[in-house]
Amino acid sequence: MIKFNVPGLGEFFLKYAVFDMNGTLTTDGKLSDSTKKRLELLAIKLKIIILTADTFGKAKESFKNLNVELHIISENYGTESKADFIKKLGEDFCVAVGNGNNDTLMLKNAKLGIAVSGEEGLSSKACFNSDIIAKNIDSAIDMILNEKRIIATLRL
Repeated sequence: MIKFNVPGLGEFFLKYAVFDMNGTLTTDGKLSDSTKKRLELLAIKLKIIILTADTFGKAKESFKNLNVELHIISENYGTESKADFIKKLGEDFCVAVGNGNNDTLMLKNAKLGIAVSGEEGLSSKACFNSDIIAKNIDSAIDMILNEKRIIATLRL
């Protein structure tokens, strides 16, 4: 668990980090070594869940030997599936990280939504439904690992 207080917004008690895969954690379905190392560090503090339609068919291979929970979701109802998943976990205990249109509701409904601008772009809907925009996935994970960055960005 990661606990911190954001002046003006209150206490955060995060238990889950929920990630989109394609365009967020991976580029063209490939996970970088730097992101893999950060996920290993984050898994010490939070339960990591990856939600993906597995567009490139590389999800199982990309995350083997990592302490993550992988869920393949429907390509047709991704937005609702991701939002429902966050709701079942408990929205107040989740940080969600994504970049696409199908990530908008999970970013909006999670206690903390981080949109990632990466090689595959950032949907304007994901951008406007997030709390923070990160320049890339490694920066997003680093923020979660160092909550003072989140506090500095979100304080009122």
